[in-house]
Amino acid sequence: MLRARGLLRPGVPAAFGGSRALPATPGPGPGPAEAEGDPGLARFSSPGLERRLRGLAGVRGGFVSEREAAELLREVEPALRRGRYQRDHWDRAISGYRETERDLGGVLGGSLLPRLAPWFPPHAPPRPRAHVLDLEPGGAVGPHVDSTKFCGCTIAGLSLLSSSVLRLRSLRDPREHLELLLEPGSLYVLRGAARFEFTHEILAEPESFFGGLRVPRGRRVALIFRNAPQETPPDPLGDLPAFIEDPREPPDPK
Repeated sequence: MLRARGLLRPGVPAAFGGSRALPATPGPGPGPAEAEGDPGLARFSSPGLERRLRGLAGVRGGFVSEREAAELLREVEPALRRGRYQRDHWDRAISGYRETERDLGGVLGGSLLPRLAPWFPPHAPPRPRAHVLDLEPGGAVGPHVDSTKFCGCTIAGLSLLSSSVLRLRSLRDPREHLELLLEPGSLYVLRGAARFEFTHEILAEPESFFGGLRVPRGRRVALIFRNAPQETPPDPLGDLPAFIEDPREPPDPK
């Protein structure tokens, strides 16, 4: 069992008896809604990291209902079924996956973007096209930072089918890390320092623990929304540690 030391022990997650949802409306001032998240769905390696990432990394449980999730799956399944699960990704970040790009249609698709907009900066809304990532039960997304060539300051992912664990780890200090429990129908949001200064990964089946809690992995489909790249992206890292390739200059996707 993988049990990280020194983690905060928040309340019981929704799938195991209780939860508290994120606010659905923007916070005060000109910025986007705070994404502090449900404290029962996040585990920080230290109180200092929790304070540092407050409003920058979080999960909202029940962002879509079971009925809405089923409708979204019906919409994206035909395109996914045309492909086979792949073992090698162009930047070696993903295994056991299928993917497609999708403009969401229908009544639900038309209402989803307005519901996502409060979680993005007003000047940089989400793009209308979703990246659909289908992970088989044994698939995983390795630690990476989304390239600033293809993504702006905010990433939001809608999780369907299986629960999973998203881990963030500091590029500067690998001892600093955060776990997010992604339940079906939940939305996670990463922005600012959480997006640029931390890798993120979906844990594979053998490592799929939320603290000491086993999180069984099945097939997981995620709809990932990003905003447009910034003209001058931030470069907070300087020289990157030796344990990770420079995420700012990946090869062009095939």
